[in-house]
Amino acid sequence: MNKGTDRTPLTREFFDRPVLDVAPDLLGRILVRSTDEGRIELRLTEVEAYAGEVDPGSHAFRGRTPRNSVMFGPPGHSYVYFTYGMWHCLNLVCGPEGMASGVLLRAGEIGVGAEMARKRRFSARHDRELAKGPARLATALDVDRALDGSDVIAGPKAALSVLRGTPPPRDQVRSGPRTGVGGDGSHQPWRFWIDGDPTVSPYRAHAPRRRST
Repeated sequence: MNKGTDRTPLTREFFDRPVLDVAPDLLGRILVRSTDEGRIELRLTEVEAYAGEVDPGSHAFRGRTPRNSVMFGPPGHSYVYFTYGMWHCLNLVCGPEGMASGVLLRAGEIGVGAEMARKRRFSARHDRELAKGPARLATALDVDRALDGSDVIAGPKAALSVLRGTPPPRDQVRSGPRTGVGGDGSHQPWRFWIDGDPTVSPYRAHAPRRRST
């Protein structure tokens, strides 16, 4: 991770924008997970946008429920869901309050605290695989439903926070269909990643009954 990285925290205003503006702008930002054990820092390299009630691929497509209520705002909070009966996935809520949208954090490079991540991701063969995929990312950072609704703008002592980092040049940002999303949401090129980064996860086409944020 670049030592010259901007460590200024992102603001509420950063997240209070349309999801398709926020999602690619999260690439290169630093996600910080603080625990009693220590601190892990991850440079985001792959994300997916989900546009709530207008997006068939979103958990909020059919409206507000107790499970997805965090997605309806305010922006700058985490939405954590449990999937396949074994994995958690981490999302960041964005857009105006009351209009559900969020960004699924799919992959990243761990630059600080890799030794802690290795304990949780002991099956990873290389450090570039520690957070290569949304479930692996959440596992490496010890994220579960207890962090659902966490304010990522709450300051350096927050369980989750996001620093400005170093966004990649625009010509290094790629977009394409979201992983595992089928039906009417399958054609949207709302997955964004840093071209050539070894931590980016492989693309998978639609898997039956799978829905993201």
